[in-house]
Formats: sequence, structure tokens, C-alpha cells
Amino acid sequence: MLRSQRLQVVLKLEEQKEHRALEKMAEAQKAHDAQRQQIDNLERYQQEYRDQIRANQQGVVAVSRLQAWQAFIAQLDQVIGQQQALLDQTRTKLDACREQWRLAWERRRGMEKYIATCRRKEQQQSDAREQKLADEAANRFYQRRR
Repeated sequence: MLRSQRLQVVLKLEEQKEHRALEKMAEAQKAHDAQRQQIDNLERYQQEYRDQIRANQQGVVAVSRLQAWQAFIAQLDQVIGQQQALLDQTRTKLDACREQWRLAWERRRGMEKYIATCRRKEQQQSDAREQKLADEAANRFYQRRR
């Protein structure tokens, strides 16, 4: 069996590793997108709540009610901050997964290039053997004719 054929097994393994890395990256992207969506939803809710407060402040508002609104807004700010920390974590994981996929892709591409190089060398060796056999046959034919 030729070296390039034996290396196909290694290439298949590298392809599988790349595929798994791509799946992990897709999962990390999905988790990151979900966190981003959660923050967007919280920020939208917070803005709607603020708009509602402004609309209700047209008249006289009790101080206790104003303080309750401010406390709720502060709680939303805290939750958004916590979500932002989670988003940062998912971004870090996504970046790590992306790097793992890139490395797996490079290993697979490297193996493909190496196999192509092996095939070229094998073809050159085969061509050289055929040429040698043809030269020997021609030489024998020439020797017989003499």
C-alpha cells in the first residue's frame, strides 16, 4: 500500500477532529448569541420601564413610588451587568473554540498538502520506474539487433 493511501486514515481522523471542533464552535456561538439576546431584551425592558416612568411623571408622584422605580432600575442595571459578565465568558469560550477549530483546520489542510506531496513523489517514482523499464527494454531490443 502506498504511503499516500495509508495517510488517508490520518486525514479522516483530522477531518473528524475538525468537524467536532466546528460543532463546538457552533454551540459556543449559539450560547453567545443567546446571552446577547438576553441582554438586548433586558435593556429594551429597562428602556420601556424608564419611558413608562417618564410618562407617569406628568403629574405629582409620591416620593416612595419614585424611590421604588429608581430601585427597580438599579436592580435591572445589576442584572444587566451580571448578564454582561456571562456574555464576556461566552465570548471567551467562543474565541477559544474558534481557535481550536482554526488549529484543526490547519492540521487537516497540512495533512492534505502532505498527502498531495506524497502522491506527486509516488507518481514521479512510478514514472521513473516505467522510464527505466522502457529504457531497459529498448536497450535489450537494440542489443539483440546488433
